[in-house]
Amino acid sequence: MGNLRTAILAWAGARGTGRRFLMRVEDIDTQRSSAEAGERQLQDLAAIGLDWDGEAVWQTQRAERHQTALEKLIAAGHTYECYCSRREIAQALSAPHAQPGRYPGTCRNLSEDARQDARRRLAGQGRLPALRLRGGDAWWQVEDLLAGTVRGQVDDIVLRRSDGALAYNLVVVVDDGECGVDQVVRGDDLLGSAPTQAYLAHLLGLPAVAEYVHVPLVLGPTGRRLAKRDGAVTLRQLAAQGFSVTQVVGLIGKSLGVCGAGCAQDILDGLAEKAAAGAQAGQDGEGAGVVRPRNGVFSRHFQEAHPLAVIPRSPWVFVPQK
Repeated sequence: MGNLRTAILAWAGARGTGRRFLMRVEDIDTQRSSAEAGERQLQDLAAIGLDWDGEAVWQTQRAERHQTALEKLIAAGHTYECYCSRREIAQALSAPHAQPGRYPGTCRNLSEDARQDARRRLAGQGRLPALRLRGGDAWWQVEDLLAGTVRGQVDDIVLRRSDGALAYNLVVVVDDGECGVDQVVRGDDLLGSAPTQAYLAHLLGLPAVAEYVHVPLVLGPTGRRLAKRDGAVTLRQLAAQGFSVTQVVGLIGKSLGVCGAGCAQDILDGLAEKAAAGAQAGQDGEGAGVVRPRNGVFSRHFQEAHPLAVIPRSPWVFVPQK
């Protein structure tokens, strides 16, 4: 349900602002994804009323472009090898002054002798070093429709994992930039990574994302992010419990303040109507207007009648009910 809801919002954000809607199957993690799973997801999105422009792009089909981007970063000196295990990083982050969620920079400025020793140590364990972005002390900012201006220090994110696979943070930036994506709608758990990803796009000479919209997550009955442990959470699982596609879309619509929706277009129409009414109220001096970002600032890129400006700001707690 979380993915379906976010997909509807991404589609509504594109269609409601006159953009194309591009479909990409993110299948680079071969241990967690498969062609069959990707096809099922595409079928589910079509079933709830989403359409897209052109053929769906499978991320694994663009592996050569991803590798070329990595080599460009390496040649420019924007990367370094990391020899840390997950356990070592967790221990470093437990220090009193460590910044939670950020790589502490342990391997950033090692001497060449120290690097050679670390390589030999990993080789003895059958491991290879990972490759990280050299973020250093850089700061970057992005504009988000709901959060406003988001400024953050660039993290030394992993670009190539120790198993040789390229990391999501690199791949998604390359794909967005080269495919002309200028509006990104996704869960707000990824808001903190946006400045680093925008900085990475800058280093690669890719166009900046003009419009970010980080939307609230869907939670399970326990208050944690909705997951398989919560029972029926996919369209097929809900169908097995007797829910029709129309009922599932209706639940998503209700969570967004649009009642009686039977397909994605109904949700877009409802959001667009609310946004237009809010913008008109603001012009008429009635004080309501469109919901503003948290810091009160709209980027020049954003229109006040944006259909996603009126969505609820709180997470949706999903409990299946007909």
